[in-house]
Amino acid sequence: MSMSFESVITGGIFLLLLLQIPAALILLSRLLKGARRLPPLSPTVTTPEQFGTVSIVVPTLNEASRISPCLRGLTQQGYEVREILVLDSHSTDGTPDLVKQAQKDDPRFRLLADDPLPPQWVGRPWALHNGFLASSPNSEWILGMDADTQPQPGLVPAVIAAAESEGYDILSLSPQFQLKSPGEWWLQPALLMTLLYRFDVAGVKSHAPERVMANGQCFLVRREVLSALGGYTAAKNSFCDDVTLARYAAAQGYRVGFLDGAKVLKVRMYEGIKETWQEWGRSLDLKDASTPSLLLLELWLLLVLQGLPLPLSLAFVGGVLNGETELMFLIMGGLNSGLLLMRFGLLLAVANSYDRAEQRFSSLTFWLSPLADALAVLRIFLSVSRRPKQWRGRVY
Repeated sequence: MSMSFESVITGGIFLLLLLQIPAALILLSRLLKGARRLPPLSPTVTTPEQFGTVSIVVPTLNEASRISPCLRGLTQQGYEVREILVLDSHSTDGTPDLVKQAQKDDPRFRLLADDPLPPQWVGRPWALHNGFLASSPNSEWILGMDADTQPQPGLVPAVIAAAESEGYDILSLSPQFQLKSPGEWWLQPALLMTLLYRFDVAGVKSHAPERVMANGQCFLVRREVLSALGGYTAAKNSFCDDVTLARYAAAQGYRVGFLDGAKVLKVRMYEGIKETWQEWGRSLDLKDASTPSLLLLELWLLLVLQGLPLPLSLAFVGGVLNGETELMFLIMGGLNSGLLLMRFGLLLAVANSYDRAEQRFSSLTFWLSPLADALAVLRIFLSVSRRPKQWRGRVY
């Protein structure tokens, strides 16, 4: 009976290794690409040839509590910005009043109300689509920005220069995150890490359309390209419209880039750990932009690379203390201990993506975020299994 139980355990460990070793090799190959990634964007000054080349579109719905830093940041952009179109979806919290106040100091602001939401459309891509249609045909670029972003001076000329120098038709940026409570600092990095385990890091050029990443918080696209794509119609029913549109464009042969924008873009996305779990977790699965087979591959990587290493490392330590010396067990323990150490190393790699200047005490839990990995993986699995019924106050 004892030998039979040991055989089951050995067989289980062998199966785990069959699942984990190929996944670890995939992860290692992706991380090695990071050595050749493009550097983070730095703020730049406007050049004469950039004057009036950009129309900015900001979709809003009840953003009064957080849009002010965004409005201030947009007024600090240079004259490469022809206009700033705020597409409001009939906010009831005073958001339009804040935009009108900003308009008094900067005539580039235009407040527009989008039409009633049609069937099969999600609110954000609908607002962006309306903003594109209302924008000046003289603008060469359309820059979609979220109301929770905090654009830093020099952002727009920097992203234009990068797109033109690299030949990108679409370019989006990863931001520097602003967190507050210890709970946010603990959970949010674990949720962010689910993207790093599934995709290349920012700055790595991806040639496969299904692996393209994008961030709608700062999403630059050539006007002629967006027109050829039919505006945002390709992503009209997607809750991750940024990635959906970017992958659709890449499949059509357009060049899509994703760069580190931590030096030029900050964002305060959600208030507290509960909202972070509910709101961000619903879009991180990217199921609207993925095929079922790709989604299964990503879930496999998440489970065996991020979800299991901590509990298996603890089991390994317990087994060693109890005198366990089976070779298969030792291989399993060494592999998962190595994956856990790699996870802490990835924390160092993403540390600059977080603004810790004013949150030195609360941010200490950032270094404990690997303890939230199993929870983050669970959130992705839960999100994959259901489609959102509410988003930013709208019911679908």
